[in-house]
Amino acid sequence: MAYASRIINHSKKLKDVSTLLRREHAATVRYFSNTNRAPLSREDTFSARLGFSPVERISKYSTDTVPVAISFSSTKTKLNSTMGRPRHGKEFSCSMQSVRGFSSGSDLPPHQEIGMPSLSPTMTEGNIARWLKKEGDKVAPGEVLCEVETDKATVEMECMEDGYLAKIVKAEGSKEIQVGEVIAITVEDEEDIGKFKDYTPSSTADATPPKAEPAPPPPKEEKVEQPSSSPEPKTSKPSTPPTGDRVFASPLARKLAEDNNVPLSRIKGTGPEGRIVKADIEDYLASSGKEATAKPSKSTDSKVPALDYVDIPHSQIRKVTASRLAFSKQTIPHYYLTVDACVDKLMGLRSQLNSFQEASGGKRISVNDLVVKAAALALRKVPQCNSSWTEDYIRQFKNVNINVAVQTENGLYVPVVKDADKKGLSTIGEEVRSLAQKAKENTLKPEDYEGGTFTVSNLGGPFGIKQFCAVVNPPQAAILAVGSAEKRVVPGNGPDQFNFGSYMPVTLSCDHRVVDGAIGAEWLKAFKGYIENPESMLL
Repeated sequence: MAYASRIINHSKKLKDVSTLLRREHAATVRYFSNTNRAPLSREDTFSARLGFSPVERISKYSTDTVPVAISFSSTKTKLNSTMGRPRHGKEFSCSMQSVRGFSSGSDLPPHQEIGMPSLSPTMTEGNIARWLKKEGDKVAPGEVLCEVETDKATVEMECMEDGYLAKIVKAEGSKEIQVGEVIAITVEDEEDIGKFKDYTPSSTADATPPKAEPAPPPPKEEKVEQPSSSPEPKTSKPSTPPTGDRVFASPLARKLAEDNNVPLSRIKGTGPEGRIVKADIEDYLASSGKEATAKPSKSTDSKVPALDYVDIPHSQIRKVTASRLAFSKQTIPHYYLTVDACVDKLMGLRSQLNSFQEASGGKRISVNDLVVKAAALALRKVPQCNSSWTEDYIRQFKNVNINVAVQTENGLYVPVVKDADKKGLSTIGEEVRSLAQKAKENTLKPEDYEGGTFTVSNLGGPFGIKQFCAVVNPPQAAILAVGSAEKRVVPGNGPDQFNFGSYMPVTLSCDHRVVDGAIGAEWLKAFKGYIENPESMLL
């Protein structure tokens, strides 16, 4: 009977094996994510758990939930911890990040901490543009939780599981949220929502370490120096500091000297190791030329009217544009090649094609569409310009993906027309118009601007700019700047003969590490050939 009783008891407990496995996995994840954990004893192993040890044996070592950061790539999504350590070496494809949190306390039920996702390769932080769900709302897979302003565009963030939005950690309009930082909490049961009203995610607390006390400034030394100053101070006499070109002074002394237009190089410090302190500046002002040096700038400034200005906060796209362009000019050795291409035949072909487009109900073809097509075909003929520099090799791309610069109220966007060399003019025109509209509405998705191999920037048609030099868009090796076409007088065959023609100047900016001058000239020759003989683009 005793043996039968043991079998019955074991069978009853094994009914809950799925729950046991779920709790074991959660507790193990929490245990190994906590650096301050106690060592596991032999009885804490899973086999011992199947031997019916208390369920709380492992979870007692940690009471924190662990947020998980998801870094997105163009193919798969890798699941990493907030400290950058890979978990289990697996890869996942998903549109947001979360982790199941199990609390050892009875007041907090199982929940998910939703973290700020990485929605582009260059994204390190993001802003919450708008919450589409409110606290207490039910959420389902595929529903949009919020809109995230990334470094390139505003992207919708979708939910991955059923549940309820228990708490919004980062309110609408929150800025500079680091990737992986918790932005919301979800729960499975509606009655658990109220338990997270005052909940603060552990990752948020960990991510904001207490501010270190600043080192005490040197002014305390000044208090010691002031009473000890002798009646015959020599500080008023101009002299050279003993430390050479560098002048050591306390912050208060520097401020006092700046307010009174006193050059620190003329003061001899009496502080420790020759440091200039406040008493030195006061003695100098009292003993020498105070009338000549005291506050002349303020009297002058008072006559100058105050400037009227407004401070505009940096948007994410502005920050990224500034960072990438500064990086480009500081690290890429630019050089520039300019040619003038006759566009008379190009304009004639465009007129013929547009007449066909209007007859068939299609959209008109622009000069920029023809320029994009010509650039793509020239890259196929001279593939060295369709490359990228790395420290170990030059990567030459087989795909010809053309980024087209689009200026919007929010900033500069460069959506991409992929495989432009294989597409017709009508298709290129439709894609450029669609991408430009998305850029103006700030609704570009990562696939709309990633993967470009060459960039075209046209300021001629829209703005009438005659000629300019563009900055290379890293990691690309070249960018084409297109100016406006203008009528010119062209000498004829005879001494008194002349003709008229329309010429469009174009400038190719190249990365000299990848594209040599002769290669850049060869590409421009091919591009000019397609522009001046546009029928060859149709072959």
